[in-house]
Amino acid sequence: MTVALYDTFLAILGAKGILRGDDIHAGYHTDPRGAADVRPDIVLRPATTQEMSQIMAACHEASQPVVVQGGLTGLVVGAMPQNGEVVISLERMNKVEAVDAKAGTITVQAGTPLQVVQEAADAVGMVYPVDLGSRGSCTIGGNLSTNAGGNRVVRYGMTRDLTLGIEAVLADGTIINSLNGFIKNNTGYDLKQMFIGSEGTLGLITRATLRLYPKPKTQVVAFCAADSFDAVTDFMTHMRAGLGADLSAFEGIWAKTYAAILSDVPGTKAPVPLGHAFYVLVEMMGSDLASDTEKFENCLGHALEQGMIVDAVLSRSNAEIDAFWNVRDGMAQAMGKQQPAAGFDISLNVSDMKTIEDELLHRLTDALGAVRLFVGGHLADGNLHLVAKALADGPQPKEQIQQIVYGWVGEVGGSISAEHGIGTLKRAYLGQSRNAAEMALMRTLKQAMDPKNLLNPGRVFQMHANDLE
Repeated sequence: MTVALYDTFLAILGAKGILRGDDIHAGYHTDPRGAADVRPDIVLRPATTQEMSQIMAACHEASQPVVVQGGLTGLVVGAMPQNGEVVISLERMNKVEAVDAKAGTITVQAGTPLQVVQEAADAVGMVYPVDLGSRGSCTIGGNLSTNAGGNRVVRYGMTRDLTLGIEAVLADGTIINSLNGFIKNNTGYDLKQMFIGSEGTLGLITRATLRLYPKPKTQVVAFCAADSFDAVTDFMTHMRAGLGADLSAFEGIWAKTYAAILSDVPGTKAPVPLGHAFYVLVEMMGSDLASDTEKFENCLGHALEQGMIVDAVLSRSNAEIDAFWNVRDGMAQAMGKQQPAAGFDISLNVSDMKTIEDELLHRLTDALGAVRLFVGGHLADGNLHLVAKALADGPQPKEQIQQIVYGWVGEVGGSISAEHGIGTLKRAYLGQSRNAAEMALMRTLKQAMDPKNLLNPGRVFQMHANDLE
């Protein structure tokens, strides 16, 4: 970076908008995967969209690449700085600008933490339903950039489904403002969809108008056990039919994962005993205080009578609801304690979930000897999380494990990323889920919107030399 460019940044942001040297703490180059090899030379902290626009106009003029950071909670190494990149942090763009309970909308800046958005919605009797374990740290901009999902996708959809409008800054500083609150808006191309899920490679999201829902009046949760995967899928079909749109979560945990949660995660207690093949957390959120619990109990009772599940415990208090969810949320902690290991976030057809444990254990043990495999996740929306660890002494063969797992995912037509994005960690395996024509079209979009390859370069995929100016 030249002195002239730094002087331009200083004129745009002032001294408090720029960090250099010892002021750049480890939080700007560390994420859940660890510390980056590169420590950034400069961190820019715009407070407004206009400042972001001026920054990008200057970077475009100087051909200066940037990487954008929100809460740095991502799991695919997408926001970590690389050589020669200027870091743009959204930490000062963190305001809730408007909440409209009647319209069911909230407009926020991209650096606003998810939990702040949830609390602002709750204050007016509404709910913003995307919910992640990192809710206190992850930001709306990061959620949008990866199209985050979470625990209640089966009822409310992904972040994409809850976004009515966005504002974004393009690579040359142009501001695209589409902050409307319309559910129906068929006026040509839906431009916001290009930015959602693109991981900051096409434009930098600065503000968003999000959809809110009335807060449910009832919440009922059951923790159940089943002895076969066919029984689990029958149970899922049964609960969907019986509860309809009130089914808000259907989470599955494989037996080894359940045992690891109970043994390795402090504060977790077994809702149902060990010894079964599968465990399910099923949740209903409704609006009828008088009949919802009875409806849920009737569906659950029928499933027990038909042998779909062999044990079940029904929540009787908010404390029990929290305890059941604590077991489910403990899956991430139990998997995290296996590090160093290879972690995965994949989507599959439900029929392929039946064989995932046996098939991957067979392939991994053939190649690596003894392995440990934990599986669980959002069954109702086809998203599983897993971690695989080779038990032999020596460095963990993460790349070999990834090749085996992603190879199988590609064979069965699954997705290598359900809700975490691609970043740099999964970039080499994108071809398992995207064909050559799709990859070419993505490169065409990138070249058209960011011809100098300045926005989060190398994330999602690498640009070819002949694609660039």
